[in-house]
Amino acid sequence: MSKHQLIYFLCITVMSISTLAEDQDPYLWLEEVQSEAALAWSKEMNAHAYEQLAQSPTFNVINERIKAILDAQDRIPYVSKLGDFYYNFWQDANHQRGILRRTTLEEYRKATPTWEVVIDVDQLGESEGESWVYGGSSTLKPSFDRSLISLSRGGSDARVVREFDLSAKTFVKGGFDLAEAKSDVAWLNKDEILVASDFGEGTLTESGYPRIVKRWSRGESLKDAELLFEGKTTDVGIFGFSNQTRDFERAGVVRAIDFFNSDTHLLIDDQLMLIDKPTHAEVSFFRDWLLISPKKDWKLEDTTYPSGSLLAANLASYLAGSRDMHVLFAPTPSRSLAGFTETRNFVLMNVIENVRNQIEVAAYRDDAWHTEPLNADQGFQTISVRPVDESKTDEYFITRSDFLTPPTFGIGEIGGTEEALKQEPPVFDVEGLSITQHWATSNDGTQIPYFQVGPTEVQSPLPTLLYGYGGFEVSLLPAYQKLTGSEWLENGGVYVVANIRGGGEFGPQWHRAALKEKRHRAYNDFIAVAEDLLARKVTTSRLLGIMGGSNGGLLMGNMLTRRPDLFGAIVAAVPLFDMKRYHLLLAGASWMAEYGDPDVPEEWDFIKEFSPYQNLSKDVTYPPLFVTTSTADDRVHPGHARKLVARMREFEKDVTYYENLEGGHAGAADNAQRALMSALQYQFLWKHLTVDRDVPDQQ
Repeated sequence: MSKHQLIYFLCITVMSISTLAEDQDPYLWLEEVQSEAALAWSKEMNAHAYEQLAQSPTFNVINERIKAILDAQDRIPYVSKLGDFYYNFWQDANHQRGILRRTTLEEYRKATPTWEVVIDVDQLGESEGESWVYGGSSTLKPSFDRSLISLSRGGSDARVVREFDLSAKTFVKGGFDLAEAKSDVAWLNKDEILVASDFGEGTLTESGYPRIVKRWSRGESLKDAELLFEGKTTDVGIFGFSNQTRDFERAGVVRAIDFFNSDTHLLIDDQLMLIDKPTHAEVSFFRDWLLISPKKDWKLEDTTYPSGSLLAANLASYLAGSRDMHVLFAPTPSRSLAGFTETRNFVLMNVIENVRNQIEVAAYRDDAWHTEPLNADQGFQTISVRPVDESKTDEYFITRSDFLTPPTFGIGEIGGTEEALKQEPPVFDVEGLSITQHWATSNDGTQIPYFQVGPTEVQSPLPTLLYGYGGFEVSLLPAYQKLTGSEWLENGGVYVVANIRGGGEFGPQWHRAALKEKRHRAYNDFIAVAEDLLARKVTTSRLLGIMGGSNGGLLMGNMLTRRPDLFGAIVAAVPLFDMKRYHLLLAGASWMAEYGDPDVPEEWDFIKEFSPYQNLSKDVTYPPLFVTTSTADDRVHPGHARKLVARMREFEKDVTYYENLEGGHAGAADNAQRALMSALQYQFLWKHLTVDRDVPDQQ
């Protein structure tokens, strides 16, 4: 017996002979992320997963093919314009942790641009003896010569932040430098930043995010920096913001009270002014306008603005007490606003109608706001836009794709033409495949849309992979599925995406319909889509696999415990499973507005109904389950995954588990890790979703 096996055996033995209270958790020790016993258990589970899934030539083929797709040199190198350069972050086989590089627009238009490397993350990690993962940057405007670079160990949310000189391509000696924490930074000017971070004992919220924002001047000790704002420990977090649009510079502090309610304070003449608004309303700034998006119906004087609207008010007048509102977007039962962005003179709104995408342009002229489409109906195509340089121009970057069409990346200007800059080549064969939209009827009569991608004519039931999320107002729109296409569709499978309640496909009300005590609606919706696939004879329960991650992993756990008869295999990635303790683990407290508070008896009464860990039974036959997570996930605690798998193993159920050491909540830190995780998942699905499996079939 190995040392790891001995430690694991002793832990199990001690717990099995202990007298435990009815509500005591025998697997709490698996919440000790880096304990020797817990890591030993994870390594044993990983070895088991390898033995079950990775010991065949098929797995090696899948893994190598996925890795080649992820590392392909003909992928679109998406860029952001900073000053005179167009920057791209790139990972491939030679740059596993990636390089930040730049070029000119003229060079970018070429088939093979010449790039100038700015930061080599692999070399940096090697020189410093750290497993650095690039976490993004915040660049000073309008000079574009300094950037605050975020780096995390293994891909966690906690990051170090360092000031970087983009001209010299070196970190600034004696510059702004933050130790590892879940920090948030924003430039005020070249010599001052807003910083929210872990400043020591008592400076974090119960959710583990900053409770304090400071104004930090160059050369000053961080502990001596001016305290700008202090929130409550019960808040989700306090964050600074800076809008550096030329001539319309704004800065301030956002107090996130919970996940869906916030206060915004604007920094005016070195003083913070609270913007008078409902906490459910989100605000942003465009030129001299205040943009307001209420998430609930907002009655203002004699007018009620519906949830999901986008409103505009003159900022100075609003702060002075005027409530003269202009409506840029008004939702309907079928139309919602997925988001918006701004160029120098226009607001670009991403509109969804019956889960179909369109961009609309709003402009202020002749004392009124006017809106018109940027483009014609694009079918099932998903479109996203962002400004090229909102301080100077009305140019925008635009990306288009759907489930079967590789993305196109282009540049355009409002009122002008668009130019396709890059077109990604296809990575899988789409001949005979089509995209269709269908509607399932949930148990309360609500119509639930879903997309189906697969053979145009389904002659007989096929292996089908159903994906869902259903939470936090996240919308699932058509997008090119490289890996699903190459490893599932091209091999004869059907891919389905369910637009269940809890998401944002029909605006905030679609999300609120599945909050807290109404959570069961999301799960009933997903079941309705699955049953509709069976009724339409697209697949059978034996051939139906499902997949989801994070909140979608919680969805998978509920499908496991609620309808184990309905599915042939389940994949849950970085999941929540233990809803009794989720609010005590890492960032879990920040999600109580979504799920409820387990410490409130009335709320635990409904939460326990959708807590998979508590609802497992040794007397139920479950479909095969594959759970993946990351040791470095400091958002959703890996203990969720570990404990449910341990409980299933105790009950002698069919469960497979793989825990990646790195990757954070993304699950993987580089393309090699992403390929491995994906290959394991697809190998698992094909292993179990085959026509010759000897299992009962519902249809």
